Amino acid sequence: MSSLRARDSDSDENAMPVQVANRLIEGLPRAHRSRILRLCEPVDLVFGAVLCEANQRLRHVYFPVTGFISLVATVKAHPPLEIGLIGNEGMLGATLALGVSGARLRGIVQGSGTALRMTAAQLRLELLSCPSLRRTLNHYLFVLLAQQSRTIACTRFHEIKSRLARWLLMTHDRAHADHFHLTHEYLAEMLGVQRSAVTIAAGAFQKNKLISYARGEIHVMNRKGLESASCECYQATIDDHQRQLA
Repeated sequence: MSSLRARDSDSDENAMPVQVANRLIEGLPRAHRSRILRLCEPVDLVFGAVLCEANQRLRHVYFPVTGFISLVATVKAHPPLEIGLIGNEGMLGATLALGVSGARLRGIVQGSGTALRMTAAQLRLELLSCPSLRRTLNHYLFVLLAQQSRTIACTRFHEIKSRLARWLLMTHDRAHADHFHLTHEYLAEMLGVQRSAVTIAAGAFQKNKLISYARGEIHVMNRKGLESASCECYQATIDDHQRQLA
């Protein structure tokens, strides 16, 4: 089972929800964690909201708690392509640890929820005085870069069904629920394929009772089945996370 999972898809629907926190912040020593939390403000992540644009200066950084954020590459005359996904295991704006003030990719909210927000200026000051924060963000940057490079290779070499299974698993890990809202059109844009290809692949998963899908609502019914349908890229990403951040 993935270390990113907040709850098991086979759990009782009436069970008490698992308390969710941002894992980067929670992994800091107590004093540093308390200081970072004091500097942050809670904000809502609204589906579709653009939090940063490529090649523009970062004004804020975001530590997702229950929402999640897509990192997408944009090329003129083409729809955006997702190459990274950030949930409560990470943050948007970690490149500030490298001394880079501008965003390289667009950050867009893919799953509504909440996050902790800090100004970029505050984070830069904390990086100067908190070695544990610098170390944590450096490890996270490795994981994020590995995820992005693997996503690019996966997009080039793997078929749509295995890529869709991988993407659904990554979303499931970060949704903290067995259901989430995604349209076929949005999935097609994120995966860089025609909408009809997503419809066929999702239809096959629904026929095999891996998911149910109606009016943009996806419900994960058989996570183990999705894991079997996914390419090896999903588990490789999990392994990178466990080695660097567990």
